[in-house]
Amino acid sequence: MTTTPDFIEDPAGRVPVACVADLVVVGGGPAGIAAAVAGARNGLSVALIERYPYLGGLASGGMVLVLDDMCNGAEISVRGICAELIDRLERLGLAVTPPAADRRSDWAMWRKWSRWGVFDFTSQQKPQPIVYAAAFDPDGFKRASNDMVAEAKINLRLHSWFSRAIVEDGAIKGVICESKEGRQAILGKIVVDATGDLDVAASAGAPFIEGAYIVTTVFRLGGVNIEEAERFEHEEPEAFKALDREAKRIIGGSWDKWWLKTPLPNVVWCNCPHMANYDGLKVTDLTRADFEGRKRIAAMMEYLHAKMPGFRDCYVIDVAPQLGIRQTRLLEGLYVVTKEDVSERRHFPDSVARGRDYYTPYRSLLPQKVQGLIVAGRHYSATSSAQRMSREIPPCMAMGEAAGEAAALALESNVALDRVDVGKLQARLRNKGADPGDRPAANATVLRAAE
Repeated sequence: MTTTPDFIEDPAGRVPVACVADLVVVGGGPAGIAAAVAGARNGLSVALIERYPYLGGLASGGMVLVLDDMCNGAEISVRGICAELIDRLERLGLAVTPPAADRRSDWAMWRKWSRWGVFDFTSQQKPQPIVYAAAFDPDGFKRASNDMVAEAKINLRLHSWFSRAIVEDGAIKGVICESKEGRQAILGKIVVDATGDLDVAASAGAPFIEGAYIVTTVFRLGGVNIEEAERFEHEEPEAFKALDREAKRIIGGSWDKWWLKTPLPNVVWCNCPHMANYDGLKVTDLTRADFEGRKRIAAMMEYLHAKMPGFRDCYVIDVAPQLGIRQTRLLEGLYVVTKEDVSERRHFPDSVARGRDYYTPYRSLLPQKVQGLIVAGRHYSATSSAQRMSREIPPCMAMGEAAGEAAALALESNVALDRVDVGKLQARLRNKGADPGDRPAANATVLRAAE
């Protein structure tokens, strides 16, 4: 009887060098886009590597179609490249944001805006305040990202799957990717890991932990009579609650509002079903989650057609090509952000990015044991519980912008990333329209966090 071997030998041989750049960014999601654009605008040659045939990551491919977690009360706390991207989407007619006059806690404003998802989801007020946030179209995000990357003259390499880090004497020198052309090396002076799963840093030998959270198979519905659906919700609240409760039971996990409006007429997006106990690093779990998500969507459609006003003639437009993964590997960097750091709004002297009302220290973007590498995105250095509270797209874009700016400053100053003058980095970010969090807000806890 023949047994299947556990491994086979892979004589990789010589790998051709496809590109050499000052800055190599792995991952073309929101954080990677921001890092690449920030680096290129500083005059760096930049290579941006993405495995899918489009930019945007979970914003576009995962269809996480609201940019939020970027307001500290009335203060807009995430600006810079993220704000620029929203402006571009609005000019295309593919993003909707509430005007300043509507940003308040008011039942009339709640009825007008809540189905856009542009409210403070952390607030205990009733109704929750309408805030600056953006509901956007996923293809619009790709288009605006393409424009920004093209204008910055970035060497964009789609269809390229990261394989492994190239490390010499404790310093990263580039990465190897797999593509239709085979194995190719992309060499750089500094590398940004914006993969979301910490693929590069883990391959390079940086310490990390593994976490887990719910995954989601996001989908969009067309043919929705939104006016009738909203009328039913607000004018027949008891009947609505009963049907809505059953819809959530069938889909098997969702936020309070399982459907939200989009900039496209009669099209809604459904950030569900949420599914637990799937490992975003395992092929079998990812496959099972995709199957389970579509199964639940099909059951939900039968119910909506039969019971839900406004949804009688709806149909599935698309299911997100990327499974919504929230947490896998998390860096154990020079500083590990804790739940208390986030919840208590602890301010750090080396803050280089902000989220809602929390601050991201530069040290949490830097790995231990590997020089020339910086991370940006949901896999930054934080505990699992802290990351769940600080993983939204706008703060990840702020991390990316800080990483790209830090790379430029390090190369200009001829110093290692962990020797960058953070004061200069903060000043550069602020001068370019970002908010690095160097100035603590009135509600910040201005105490030195536990080291």
